[in-house]
Amino acid sequence: MIKEYFTVDGEGVGTFTEKKSRFIATLFYVETEDEAKERIASIKKKYWDARHNCFAYIIGTDEPLERQSDDGEPSHTAGMPILSVLKDNGMRNVCCVVTRYFGGILLGTGGLTRAYREAAVQGVDASEVIRRTLMCRAVAETDYAGQSRMLRILSAEGIEPKETIYEADGVRIVFNCSEEKLPKISTAIGEATAGEGTVTSDGLEYVTIL
Repeated sequence: MIKEYFTVDGEGVGTFTEKKSRFIATLFYVETEDEAKERIASIKKKYWDARHNCFAYIIGTDEPLERQSDDGEPSHTAGMPILSVLKDNGMRNVCCVVTRYFGGILLGTGGLTRAYREAAVQGVDASEVIRRTLMCRAVAETDYAGQSRMLRILSAEGIEPKETIYEADGVRIVFNCSEEKLPKISTAIGEATAGEGTVTSDGLEYVTIL
């Protein structure tokens, strides 16, 4: 699995004008191809009077699905430049639609390629980009007497608990940390609780890093 990737939170819109042609880049988060297709269709409906609504999307992490469309522009002058911007930024689970209102002046294939790429860049810049990092989902367990010591150890490592579960015989704290840091935390909790506290891994998951 890849260690990290970037995506967008919600939707961002950037604009770019070249020789009177106006380009509107809309970026949004998606998790499935069907979702991407639905959002693309809604943007085409919103900008129904535009000449072109070109797009690219990348869905998935390790073997991502990549799609792009020139939507009537000359081959490889729109979708590919948009896709390259997403890839250059290490993005996943994201779609970018660039809407073009023709300004009456032909840009040529080179001009179109540069314009669609710049529009996509403006879209990324206008979006709230977030980093998703692969981390362990861990569970620390102890009796109630060891809870405060366990929390102090996590706090010293800069870790905020995701969830605290109180049970009849003790407490469980769910948290995220790097795979490299997990053994150190497990040892520290065991020593601080005289062996009463344990830490187990509950697999890996992507966590948003602000």
